[in-house]
Amino acid sequence: MSTKVDDDLWSAVGDPTRRRMLDLLLASDGGTATSLSEQLPVTRQAIAKHLGVLDRVGLVHVVPVGRERRYRVDDEQLARAVAQLNSVGTAWDTRLRRIRRIAETIARATEQQEETEQEK
Repeated sequence: MSTKVDDDLWSAVGDPTRRRMLDLLLASDGGTATSLSEQLPVTRQAIAKHLGVLDRVGLVHVVPVGRERRYRVDDEQLARAVAQLNSVGTAWDTRLRRIRRIAETIARATEQQEETEQEK
């Protein structure tokens, strides 16, 4: 699991159109660039480019069906992305708790200093 692959993965899912495409592909157990373009406010060519990005990072796989190319979400790669997101969320929760403790300590120290100054 290299950092570059992870960066590419998060760059791919960072785009709202690609996230919506993943939602649609999951809901319908796959689809084509044409079927996706009928459900999204972008051109078929733009959809094809977005699908190319998702394919390069392994989030979708393409299967030729006649003249069309059918895309399906790769469950393992999606699970990997979700696990990474959970990990990042947990790390940020820990950081934010630490920041909160520091801020509370500073606030208490400030209150004590103000009380001391008022007593003088």
